[in-house]
Amino acid sequence: MNWTLATRAEKMNPSVIREILKVTERPGIISFAGGLPSPKTFPVAEFAQACAKVLRDDAQASLQYAASEGYGPLREMVAAALPWPVDAAQVLITTGSQQGLDLLAKVLIDEGSRILVETPTYLGALQAFAPMQPEVAGVQSDDEGVLIDDLSRKAPGARFLYVLPNFQNPTGRTMSEARRAALSGRAAELGLPLLEDNPYGDLWFDAPPPAPMTARHPDGCVYLGSFSKVLAPGLRLGYLVAPKALYPKLLQAKQAADLHSAGFNQRVVAEVMADGFLERHVPTIRALYKSQRDAMLAAMRQHMPADVRWNTPAGGMFLWARLPEGMDATRLLARAVAHNVAYVPGTPFYADHDDPRTLRLSFVTASADEIKTGVAALAQAIRSEPR
Repeated sequence: MNWTLATRAEKMNPSVIREILKVTERPGIISFAGGLPSPKTFPVAEFAQACAKVLRDDAQASLQYAASEGYGPLREMVAAALPWPVDAAQVLITTGSQQGLDLLAKVLIDEGSRILVETPTYLGALQAFAPMQPEVAGVQSDDEGVLIDDLSRKAPGARFLYVLPNFQNPTGRTMSEARRAALSGRAAELGLPLLEDNPYGDLWFDAPPPAPMTARHPDGCVYLGSFSKVLAPGLRLGYLVAPKALYPKLLQAKQAADLHSAGFNQRVVAEVMADGFLERHVPTIRALYKSQRDAMLAAMRQHMPADVRWNTPAGGMFLWARLPEGMDATRLLARAVAHNVAYVPGTPFYADHDDPRTLRLSFVTASADEIKTGVAALAQAIRSEPR
């Protein structure tokens, strides 16, 4: 049989991270590659109780088809938790925040449309946007995020700017309050919509990040959030908050994609959250991740060659590093795996003009001892790599 693929299918690419994760399944590999929350943070007992209660009190509705918008009480909880006035009618529950990106791509991008992203940016967003065949331009960025002058040069004709201001994947950086104000103000002047993705914002270590940009200009932004990092990714639940003018088309795209996200899961999450559980639970995640970040920073200082550079993330799950002149993180990976440690090269996170010396290290799924051993092994691989 001769299957003829759509042009958009040719634009689909496998996740580099998913391919690397296959390597990490080998025995003895210490993995800093996956963007996976620590299983230690999953509230198993609370889920068991919530599942039992939902099945006891609401079995028929929870196991039936449901509204595409999502479970009403959960949408109301999301709206109430956000730091600006949000109508629950603007909240769309999605099958993970990744689906939110897919829906936005379908609704906002035509073939050849110009879209803007940070440099570097979340690989999953690039994957979600690619089948719609846009022209993707990376906006120059520094440690505080998007550079406003470069944004102004590249914004004319662009459909939107996609940005992760809090503990960004892959770099772990956080956009300052001053940069957020400048960015949201310039975007409003230019008539440039913003897609503000915030899956990591609750995972701060010493102080919460500045308020979302969507709070400054809600009619010009779509805000995406997730339950994966604060409860469990296996639930596949996220949400988006959209301006009322855009919401109906996103809802129609959702209906065409999967009718609705799992109603049982939504009710379980609402039950777990009903008594303010997240206010007690999330601080335990922060404490664990901060200790793991500190372990990685200590190991980097102890073992890394003097010409390796890295940042100090103030929250989230990732540390961003840069290899010495003449090295390539993709080429180094095979040598690192031979030393029983894995990471993600930085190149796939760039829309254009990549930096082959960069790499992402996740610190949240390894113990302190594993982090120390893995960083030492990575440092040895770097020292032994020809330049």
